[in-house]
Amino acid sequence: MQIKVEKNVGGIEGLAVITPNVHRDERGYFVETWNSREMKEAGLDVNFVQDNQSMSEKGVLRGLHFQKHYPQCKLVRAVRGEVFDVAVDLRKDSKTYGKWYGVVLSDENMKQFLIPEGFAHGFLVLSDVAEFCYKVNDFWHPNDEGGMAWNDPEIGIEWPKVKGSYNGTPSASGYTLEDGTPLILSDKDQKWAGIKDTFSF
Repeated sequence: MQIKVEKNVGGIEGLAVITPNVHRDERGYFVETWNSREMKEAGLDVNFVQDNQSMSEKGVLRGLHFQKHYPQCKLVRAVRGEVFDVAVDLRKDSKTYGKWYGVVLSDENMKQFLIPEGFAHGFLVLSDVAEFCYKVNDFWHPNDEGGMAWNDPEIGIEWPKVKGSYNGTPSASGYTLEDGTPLILSDKDQKWAGIKDTFSF
C-alpha cells in the first residue's frame, strides 16, 4: 500500500489521518487522494456520495458542525493554504466521548482527515486564504444541522495561534490570531451550546 493510513489517531477510535500517494515529475505532481481498494484493505470502507468545496480567509473558524439524524462520515483536506482541523467525539457510548483531536491540513503536507459519523467537526484558517474540500457519505440535510461551541472550556480545544479569553459564550468578540487578525465566525456558530447541552449520538 502506497497510501499511508494512521488509524485511531489521538487514541480516538475511528479517526484516521491519511497521507496520499503523490506522483511527481518535471510537469508537477499528481495526487491519488482516495483509492477504495486500498482503503478497504486498511479497514476503511466508505461509500462517498457528495463532494464539497469552500473558500475562507485567514481567521475564519467554521464549526463545530454535525448532522443529527443523517450523520456524515467526512474525508477532508486543504487543497490551497493551511487549516487546523478538529473533530470532537459526540458518541455517548464511546470511551473517548468529549475528547478532541486536531491536525494541520495544508497544500504542502497533502494530508487528509477521515472523520466518521458521530463527531462534531470544524476548522480554523491559518493561511491568508484556504480552499477546503471534503467528501461525505450522506447528503446535506439543511434542517438537520447541529453544532457545538468552538471554545467550550469543558472540551478545551487548543486552537493554534488564537489569543483571547473565554467570556462564557462562543462569541468571537475579543479573540484574534497572534498577528492581530480577528477571529471570524458566522452568527450561527457564535450561538451553539457547550457539550453539556449539545446533541449526542
